[in-house]
Amino acid sequence: MAAVRIAPSILAADFARLGAHVLEAEAAGADWVHVDVMDGHFVPNLTVGPLVVRALRPVTRLPLDVHLMIEQPERSIAEFARAGADYLTVQVETCPHLHRTVQLIQEQGVKAGVTLNPATSLETLREILPEVDLVLVMSVNPGFGGQAYIPASTARIRRLRALLDELGSTAELEVDGGVGPGNAREIVAAGATVLVAGSAVFGGSRTVAENLAALRAAIGR
Repeated sequence: MAAVRIAPSILAADFARLGAHVLEAEAAGADWVHVDVMDGHFVPNLTVGPLVVRALRPVTRLPLDVHLMIEQPERSIAEFARAGADYLTVQVETCPHLHRTVQLIQEQGVKAGVTLNPATSLETLREILPEVDLVLVMSVNPGFGGQAYIPASTARIRRLRALLDELGSTAELEVDGGVGPGNAREIVAAGATVLVAGSAVFGGSRTVAENLAALRAAIGR
């Protein structure tokens, strides 16, 4: 069985001790670090920029998985690449020239990902899937952490898994939004290879290590 990666989202971390929180997740066995970049325009929230990615880069050896929920992402790709991003994921809805944007990411030596909002058809991804390293399924409406998983997302993940397999793609299939021990097994069974978890890792009364262990136990890997 293929390994499933867990990517704690810093959106739910304590920003007063962000470096320590990321190190705690790394020590507990996290595989990637997920960074949600929001501009207050494409989504109704404003979060972090390249400076936070640059600050995290020397703190952790884990891949920095940066999701650009911003308008005109092509204007920021080079800066995020220089800051130390390993993956840059853009929203289909913000990229009228998606193929060019994916090429621009890869020209920076960074792995390229694409994603779309829950109500956007998966068919909008079909032509670009052979070109990307990662495809992300948003299982909540992007903008805020702590939202509940949209149940219809599981069937959506399954359809995307079938499409990737049909195309012979080796891209990671990542899922972000409301992921936790209660639904992680069904998400993995549907075909996900990377689970983004914010509140399920950094929230609650248990330690980060205990939360990550609960996620691992839920998926049995």
